[in-house]
Amino acid sequence: MWLRRIGARNVRNLLDERVDLDPRLNVFFGRNAQGKTSVLETVGLISRGRSFRTEQTRHTIRRGASALLATGLVAGEGNPSQGHQLELELRADGRALRLDGHAVRAAEYFGRLDVVVYSGERLRIIHGGRRARRQFIDRGAAALWPSYRALLRDMERVTQQRSACLERGGKGLEAWDESLVAVGAQVRARRARYVESLHGLLDTSFMPDGEDCQIASSHPEPDEERQRERLEAELQRQRPRERAARRSLVGPQRDEILLRVAGEEASQGASSGQARSLVLALVLASLELHRAERHTAAVALLDDLDSELDEERSQRFCGRVVELAQVLVTTAHPAWARGLPHGGRLFEVEGGRVHEAS
Repeated sequence: MWLRRIGARNVRNLLDERVDLDPRLNVFFGRNAQGKTSVLETVGLISRGRSFRTEQTRHTIRRGASALLATGLVAGEGNPSQGHQLELELRADGRALRLDGHAVRAAEYFGRLDVVVYSGERLRIIHGGRRARRQFIDRGAAALWPSYRALLRDMERVTQQRSACLERGGKGLEAWDESLVAVGAQVRARRARYVESLHGLLDTSFMPDGEDCQIASSHPEPDEERQRERLEAELQRQRPRERAARRSLVGPQRDEILLRVAGEEASQGASSGQARSLVLALVLASLELHRAERHTAAVALLDDLDSELDEERSQRFCGRVVELAQVLVTTAHPAWARGLPHGGRLFEVEGGRVHEAS
């Protein structure tokens, strides 16, 4: 799938913009704080219902406005006449989702447009806590397998109820243990398969000096029955600690995703250049895996790609991504934008307005 057109009303400093997109490459340039990233953020809102820049998605609503509207006309690959109109209306007190003009539930809306993001905020995957790495993996896996998204919802419900049971003293804990083992084993097995596939596609050519990089799960066994056995053993071993803490200390919600560069844990010792290059490798692998599994492309959102990468590497990476997906990329440097040899459309963003540039 690809985006033919996007609309942004009251998204950050975008007042009311509509942009027709190229199916391959779209470059947005302009000075800082003019609205370039807000264009990409609009696509993220259409796809995921949330911002990739902040956990507080309501902060994306333009100051002084009561709501925002993000819309996207999604076309089928090879058949632009097939597709859907996606609409997200976001208010401070909630959101509304519409498909082809009709209000729909989240389960019917999400999954019709998938995005993969590269941005400065994505460095949280490397230097942030384990939750940021789990979210990156879980969101990627959920884009491939809708059933995985449902599993995550079930796991969240079970862990909340189990923690509440422990807080009350643990009466009836065995029933919640059984539920956690049932859903947790499935989550760990599916997560392990996704991480294993991603690792197999990691491209080290964008790493400084071609350094080796790796991604692995702290529970790498893709067999669900083995995961059940190990989770049951963990629960038995940690039972005294959990009862003393009166909260859940075991389960996929606490697992780690391990990232390494040149054999060292990336969160501890990766340089800024290594961290950004590892994120590039993860983005590229995610796009390749999405196309291989879904037989269609995700949309790549590349924010300030050239800000801390040399021109040769950033342009080479952009060229690789264009081979896999529709690309929206931002830059503060018009010369870099015009130097991309891949055709497509060029847009200038100034004061929250988007104009196609010649």
